[in-house]
Amino acid sequence: MAAMRVFAARLAGLVVLGPDGESIGRVRDIVISIRYDRQQPRVLGVLVELPTRKRIFVPMLRVQAVDPGALTLTTGTISVRRFEQRPGELLAIAEILDSTVRVADPELPHLAGADVVVVDLGIEQSRTRDWVVSRVAVRERRRLSVGFGRRGAVHVVDWAMVRGLTQTELNMPGQDVTQLLGQFEGMRPADVAHMLRELPLKRRIEVAAAFDDERLADVVQELPENDQVELLEQLGVERAADLLEAMDPDDAADLLGELPAGEAESLLALMDPEDSEPVRRLLEHAPYTAGGLMTPDAVVLTASTTVAEALARIRDPELTPALASMAFVVRPPTATPTGRYLGCVHFQQLLREPPANLVGGIVDTDLVQLRPDAPLTAVTRYFATYNLVCGPVVDAENHLLGAVSVDDVLDHLLPEDWREQDEDTHDVHGLPVIEGTGGRA
Repeated sequence: MAAMRVFAARLAGLVVLGPDGESIGRVRDIVISIRYDRQQPRVLGVLVELPTRKRIFVPMLRVQAVDPGALTLTTGTISVRRFEQRPGELLAIAEILDSTVRVADPELPHLAGADVVVVDLGIEQSRTRDWVVSRVAVRERRRLSVGFGRRGAVHVVDWAMVRGLTQTELNMPGQDVTQLLGQFEGMRPADVAHMLRELPLKRRIEVAAAFDDERLADVVQELPENDQVELLEQLGVERAADLLEAMDPDDAADLLGELPAGEAESLLALMDPEDSEPVRRLLEHAPYTAGGLMTPDAVVLTASTTVAEALARIRDPELTPALASMAFVVRPPTATPTGRYLGCVHFQQLLREPPANLVGGIVDTDLVQLRPDAPLTAVTRYFATYNLVCGPVVDAENHLLGAVSVDDVLDHLLPEDWREQDEDTHDVHGLPVIEGTGGRA
């Protein structure tokens, strides 16, 4: 074993390699089992995220070496069944780090009775080859007295000297999420949503509470509807209304459509009218129709807009690639529902035109529009027929109501649990799958 003692937080994100150096995935957490007799907890294994984003369990006995940049396994033959946390198991990074504990170490009398925060866990291999949690790194709470820095000192103490790390105590609300937020830094919302779903409900709620409204809205929009509803109900009505305001109107409408009518109306009443009005309009349409799928936040221009101005609108980083593929030309007003719909301008056409030209001269008036009551099957055929990723929704009076994008269509075509479905169980490199428990109780 290249490293006999390591710290858990430093393992997070390490590349996991097979014995031949092939990359298998990355370490996301450490699975441990806390004993009730204050003995050192047993380290069962590592939680590894595969390139497919599925998380699997790899027992510690299959870890050959822990190096600064990688964790190497003894074999490339591993079980790729999705990890499911069992009773008595804890995730070191997700559930234990950032916990508030007390230290009863005679060598640190100034910490007696004081709350300190767990910042890391030291794990090591015993003579029997089992891995255990032997040390706990704790940080003193920030003090305002002269002579203390902004962050308290860190001390590494024996596991037996720490109080407050039983499963009952770890389930108490109010745990900090600094370490978890650090893992999410720079990640796409869809990937954060995937990781959030892997957390216990308590930690999921604590992380959600720590996100600002915009970040949380981006993440919630990537969750399955049942997880969205569960999280919304845990946030409290004021924060839930703030979250709905930050969400895209079509996603907010979809989420409110999953709630009882009374609850949905209460949340709409708490929202700013400027944000709630487009959501209310969307809720008037049946869910599996063009009107129910559309967003009112399309790129809408007038005929007098220059090509340069149109391209500047399309470069908006808040737009999805699908919505940025097409702009819609209308008579004023340009807010949906707009004035008379004139036609559309394709992004590629804009790229071919001189910047000073007006979009009114290149409007595509032949593309068929979607009616708001068009069913999902008709919308799907529409995209396939015209090779589009975005299309206009226009009412009988020729007002543009919004646009449907292909990502919304796919969300409704796929099974409700498509985010939860695994690929067929197979070995990472085509080798036989290990069927046993991998050393887990």
